[in-house]
Amino acid sequence: MQKPNYQFEKRRKEMDKKAKKEEKRRLKLASALSTAAIAEPSAPVESN
Repeated sequence: MQKPNYQFEKRRKEMDKKAKKEEKRRLKLASALSTAAIAEPSAPVESN
């Protein structure tokens, strides 16, 4: 029987943790940007 590769499991767990943290950061940033866009309306459009 083959021995378990604990280093691989640890690395995979760390990568999953990092990916989850990055995803949360991206969602938070997107939410902040959309909130800022709503709070600060763009310059008024001039019609001729």
